[in-house]
Amino acid sequence: MGILTRTISILWVAALGSQAHAQTVPAQVALDAEQVYEISQDAIGGQVGDYILRDQNGDPLALTELRGRPLVVSLIYTSCASICPVMTDHLADAVTEARKVLGPNSFAVLTFGFDASGDKPARLRAFSNLHGLDGLGEWYVASAEAETTEAFLADLGFSWREAAGSFDHPSQTTILDAEGKVYRQLYGEEFPLPVFMVPLKELVLGRTTNSVAPADLWNRLTFLCTVYNPLTRAYRFDYGIFFGIFFGALSLIATGAVIFRLWLERRRARRKAPSGHPSGVAERG
Repeated sequence: MGILTRTISILWVAALGSQAHAQTVPAQVALDAEQVYEISQDAIGGQVGDYILRDQNGDPLALTELRGRPLVVSLIYTSCASICPVMTDHLADAVTEARKVLGPNSFAVLTFGFDASGDKPARLRAFSNLHGLDGLGEWYVASAEAETTEAFLADLGFSWREAAGSFDHPSQTTILDAEGKVYRQLYGEEFPLPVFMVPLKELVLGRTTNSVAPADLWNRLTFLCTVYNPLTRAYRFDYGIFFGIFFGALSLIATGAVIFRLWLERRRARRKAPSGHPSGVAERG
């Protein structure tokens, strides 16, 4: 699993695509990294179905209940002792940093256990407690029956195969938009924070806005002025960009005011000039 994960991470590029069908590969057939990547990327833009999952308490969890905001979907299986725990802990750190910038209720997170036979509520609950997910705001942990699991993972563009009592699969985290469509795929158990933040900023704050409402304008300003600091490995509000925008706008307003004033003075001068002599100088004979 580690070799595949590293290969998938190397193959990561900006994602574009439409729809795809993931697959459960027979145990005797190894996963092909390039094919796995293509399937994953082809899922971008596709609609995820309205599936009913089962959360860590055994209660039904409808994906429709999670619509209206972006949803980060982390794909794991609870008996994994290597990649999945590392990926979950890294995602928890990334979510904490993202919510500092975007707000505590700006997006939800779903950890989905794709081992339909093993990821039962008790094991999901133990996994959640072990990684402290209950204390991280709106973070759901769930699984589903085999048929629902296969359909859900197909919509997400996720491939996997059973391998010697465990699973061979890529380290994939999927970001859905507010309508439940696949927006971006992230790869690797420890992806860089900007790779996670950029699509969420686009979804939560909006890349463009035609609205002049104060909240929408502030979101646009936050989108432009929130930058990543590689030294602290965190995002911060860059006041330099903010003041640059502010004083730039102020300069434009001042320039416009000067031009308007000159136009008014010229207009007044023309009104005071004698008829037929716009310059105001009398003709001498």
